[in-house]
Amino acid sequence: MKLFITGIGTDVGKTIASAIITEALEADYWKPIQAGDLNNSDSHKVKKYISNTKTTFHDNSYALNTPASPHLAAAIDGITIDLKKIKAPKTKNHLVIEGAGGLFVPLNDNDTIADLIQPDYKVIIVSRHYLGSINHTLLTIEALKNKNIAVAGIIFNGEENKATEEIILHKTGITFLGRIENEPFFDTTVIRDYADQFKNNLEALNS
Repeated sequence: MKLFITGIGTDVGKTIASAIITEALEADYWKPIQAGDLNNSDSHKVKKYISNTKTTFHDNSYALNTPASPHLAAAIDGITIDLKKIKAPKTKNHLVIEGAGGLFVPLNDNDTIADLIQPDYKVIIVSRHYLGSINHTLLTIEALKNKNIAVAGIIFNGEENKATEEIILHKTGITFLGRIENEPFFDTTVIRDYADQFKNNLEALNS
């Protein structure tokens, strides 16, 4: 099973969600494109949170120096991102693939993050509660639908907001996988606790 983790925008909790999913399934982890923070990348962060011994971390296809939209970060590095050079690593394990920002973050003049999603990927959306998040979540789901990409499930991030969560689930019919609360901190123990909570829902996606 290949799970592609996307968000309704930047800084909505994709990396924490990816760590939880990786730990729950003892999956491999791959961030195809990293822009900036190369010494403390998302791969580094997820690795810090993982306590199982099965997970393998695969190299970025592109590791860009500037914390910016990938198309700009690549241009600053004097390169152009080529989708043909972004190929999922071969593994017999489950694979968690973390996107960058939202679906329509540009990779080059033509392609966006959405173009990284292959037919055999199952997409999980991370939605963080803030004013406007309902709109951003529904737009993300609609965009995937328009590209004939099925959504496997959604994870909400932040203190429970029943009105927000219920209307999103009602209007879309997508599967609720779990909620990440506003924790004071995250470490391997907290991630493991969430992994245990999410495990059954995530494993059901493989059926």
